[in-house]
Amino acid sequence: MIEMTDLSLQRGGKALLESASLRVNPGENLALVGANGSGKSSLFKLLSGELAYDSGELRLPANWQIAQMRQEVDASERPAIEYVIDGHHEYRRIEAEIAGCEDDHHLAELLSELEVIHAYQIRSDAERLLQGLGFGLGEIERPVNAFSGGWRIRLNLAQALMCPSDLLLLDEPTNHLDLDASLWLEQWLRRYEGTLMLISHDRDFIDACCDVVVHLENHQLHRYRGNYSAFERQRAERLAQQQQAFEKQQAERAHMEDFVRRFRAKASKAKQAQSRLKALERMEEIAPAHVDSPFKFRFYEPGQVSDPLLNLSQADLGYSQPLLSGVNLSIHPGSRIGLLGANGAGKSTLMKSLAGTQPLLSGQRQGGEHLRMGYFHQHQLESLDLDASPILQLQRLRPEAREQDIRNFLGGFNFRGERAEGHCRHFSGGEKARLALAIIVWQRPNMLLLDEPTNHLDLEMCHALTTALQEFEGAVIVVSHDRHLLRNTVDELLLVDQGRVDAFDGSLDDYRLWLLARNKDAGARPQGSVAAEAPVDKKKARQDAAAKRAQLAPLRKEIQKLDKRMQQLQDQLAKLEETLADSELYSDANKDKLKTLLAEQASLRSENDDVEERWLGLQEEMEVLEAEMDGA
Repeated sequence: MIEMTDLSLQRGGKALLESASLRVNPGENLALVGANGSGKSSLFKLLSGELAYDSGELRLPANWQIAQMRQEVDASERPAIEYVIDGHHEYRRIEAEIAGCEDDHHLAELLSELEVIHAYQIRSDAERLLQGLGFGLGEIERPVNAFSGGWRIRLNLAQALMCPSDLLLLDEPTNHLDLDASLWLEQWLRRYEGTLMLISHDRDFIDACCDVVVHLENHQLHRYRGNYSAFERQRAERLAQQQQAFEKQQAERAHMEDFVRRFRAKASKAKQAQSRLKALERMEEIAPAHVDSPFKFRFYEPGQVSDPLLNLSQADLGYSQPLLSGVNLSIHPGSRIGLLGANGAGKSTLMKSLAGTQPLLSGQRQGGEHLRMGYFHQHQLESLDLDASPILQLQRLRPEAREQDIRNFLGGFNFRGERAEGHCRHFSGGEKARLALAIIVWQRPNMLLLDEPTNHLDLEMCHALTTALQEFEGAVIVVSHDRHLLRNTVDELLLVDQGRVDAFDGSLDDYRLWLLARNKDAGARPQGSVAAEAPVDKKKARQDAAAKRAQLAPLRKEIQKLDKRMQQLQDQLAKLEETLADSELYSDANKDKLKTLLAEQASLRSENDDVEERWLGLQEEMEVLEAEMDGA
């Protein structure tokens, strides 16, 4: 049992906990929720011993093994599978002792200890973890530093899951996962026998994995029995009892009811549209639970639109080789599309091609005369000007806008007072994500491309985004591991799989069942069954493998070149930022020099973004080729 009594914690002069108490029973699966900056991650650090509390008492069983998903990204040269196995500390300890053991009796004891921890299956366990999280068999021997930052975070997650533990602490484990990997992790956690404490913005994930919710609010820990949906209902009931909030709640409910009525008349018979209607009806019930949210914004009306807004015709998409072939897709005003598919299948490539940032290999892309696109991609945060305030970044986009209108707009994203005026260099990941979204909304798009928009957002901001997207009258295309967002904002689903883009005739629940069935079939097939089904042309197989190896060689070479160039650019940017930190530069006498340096900085950032985009595309292409070779 974990017991906190009258616990107080301050960080940087800010109170996070004040005389807070909480009891966590063994075997409970608990979700910790609360606004960004409320102290959720700090509480994890208290439990893991990284932080000391100021007063009160914290009791944990002395013999408990704690496993925690690290957020730091290693640049290790260790093979990925060895890095994951490192999470099994007991196995590594015994292994090290055996290597230096010269006593036969002690050696026999150590070998017996290996038997106890089932050492014979540790490598296969690690392989299953890596495959479940989206790594191909051909990748598990690659060094950690060969993977991008998001994939290294996945390795950290696999390492935490590898550790036998009594308490598992996971901070935003789905942030860098696609939907397929999220569903796999959900199944894994359901089987976990220890005590789970989870921080996540993904409410469907919490619903599936957790039976207790602890809300960190006003420096206190409020415990609710049930999953996140139950928490919302209970909190709504509690808030409804507060007379001060009653009128505001009723207005929110009335607004939601009106929206549901209007949508009901438009909803088709398609499964996903019906699924969205049910989700919207449920939103009526829980709307009061979010009346005190600091986030409240709406998208502007689309204004003049073209029909279609965007058209892809017989398009081959990819880099040097097609990842997707023969894509035909028309986006109309009011289209609401969710993209499904495994990591590496080509969802992000499709989004880049729709956005026009990735040229087609063949076919046509035709944008409508009045197309105004808002594109939120996974590296959107890196495009922010870290030395400019939120106000300034919006002013640059619409110089004619009044400052008060900008302030009012930013207030909906919880940028108020000093937060709206200060440089965003020291913003948290969540604040940067909110600002990136605000910039897109500010540009009044009539078509939205959203690639994992909820990463780094807290639950309240996710709710605000979901509500805003529901009412957005333009076209929306979404890639997200967040099923709640998809369920509430899209009416049709497209499956990106095996080089094709096809309509998925079903709901998200149907997709989960489809995935489970496919994975079961793949796992159940005997090793020799493929040969039994059809004779294998060994010569052709060798030729195909040789052709793929020939394709891989120039890819690896170019990736290495791009790696080197990215490092050069980052070194140049670091030196430039040191120069720009000199306060004398900002005097009137150095105005021209400052202007030149800022222009150089912008140019380097732009080139770095282009190089990184190309690097990611080639990595995706290489992963597909390696997976094909593994499956051959």
